[in-house]
Amino acid sequence: MSSRRSSIDEEHEENHMDGDFEVEQDDGSRRQIRHQYRELMQNMQQNRDDMLSSRSNKLTDTLQAANQLFAEVFKPREAALDAQLLVLATNLGKEKASQLQADMTVFDPTSFAEDLLSFMGINRLENPDSDSEDEACAKGYLGADAWKKLGTEAEKYFKRTPTFHFMLGSFKTEPPIVRQKTDRQKRTSKVAEKKVMPAQLKKMEESHQEATEKEVERILGFLQTYFREDPDTPISFFDFVIDPNSFARTVENMFHVSFIIRDGFARIKLDQDKLPVIEPINQESGSQVDIDNQPRYQGVISLSHQDWKEIVDTFEITEPMIPPS
Repeated sequence: MSSRRSSIDEEHEENHMDGDFEVEQDDGSRRQIRHQYRELMQNMQQNRDDMLSSRSNKLTDTLQAANQLFAEVFKPREAALDAQLLVLATNLGKEKASQLQADMTVFDPTSFAEDLLSFMGINRLENPDSDSEDEACAKGYLGADAWKKLGTEAEKYFKRTPTFHFMLGSFKTEPPIVRQKTDRQKRTSKVAEKKVMPAQLKKMEESHQEATEKEVERILGFLQTYFREDPDTPISFFDFVIDPNSFARTVENMFHVSFIIRDGFARIKLDQDKLPVIEPINQESGSQVDIDNQPRYQGVISLSHQDWKEIVDTFEITEPMIPPS
C-alpha cells in the first residue's frame, strides 16, 4: 500500500510540477469515479469471507483496481472515498494476516503412526501376497524384535534421568530460635493496661446514668407540682419542655421527659385544638395495675433549630417551666 502511494505521488509530481495548477475535471467523470469506489467497497463487504481466505487473491485484485482509480483522483471528495476504501482494506488485511499460521508444521497422528510402523518393519503399501523376508510383517503383524528396535532408538534420547532438586534450595533443619521472655512481659503489661480502660468507662457510664435518673426525678417533681397547683388546666407539652433561652436544654428536656412517659409516670394526649398536652399519672394503690395493662405506643419527635424558634414565637414562651439545674 505504501508503494502504491509513492508511485501515484511521483506520477502526480511529474504531471503537475506547478503547485498552483489545478486539473479541470467534469462532473460526469467524477461521478463515475465515486460510483466505482462505492462498488469496490460494497464488493469487499459482501465478499468478506472470500477476501479473508488464504487461497483467494480478491483483496489484492481490489487494491489494484483502487490504484487505477486513484490515478484519476484530483478532488477531495473522491480522495475521501479512496481513504475510506484504504481503511477497509487495511482492516481486512490485518484480520487476514492474523489468521495465518506462523508454524506451518502440523502434527498428524495418522502419519506419525504410519512412520512408526514402517520403522518397526511394517509397510502397508506393500502387497501382502508378495514374498518378503518376514511373512508375518507382510501380513500386517509386528515382529518379535519390533518393540525392541523402537526402544533401542528411543534410548538415545533418554539416556539420563533428570535429577531431583528443590526449587528453593535444599531443606536443612535448624533448631528453633529461643524467644526472649521480655516480649511476654511487654504483652502482659499491655493486657493489664487494656483491662483498666473498661473499668474507667464503666464508672463514667454509671455516673452518667445516675445523673440522668436524678434529672428525670427533678423534672417529674416540677410536672407534679404544676399539676397540683392547677389540676383543671392542662399543661402544654411545648410550654413544659421548651427553654426559650437554649435550644440544647430544650432537647435535653425532651430526652428526660421521654423517660418519664416510658416508665408510666406521665402521659401525652391531644387537647381540643389538637395540640399535645402532658399530665402526670396518679401512682396511688390500685392504679398502677391498670397502667401496666394499658398498651403503650412509641413516637418520634423531630425538632430543628428553626422549629424551636418558631415554637417560641408562636406560643410566646418567655420563661422556661423547667429551670436549668
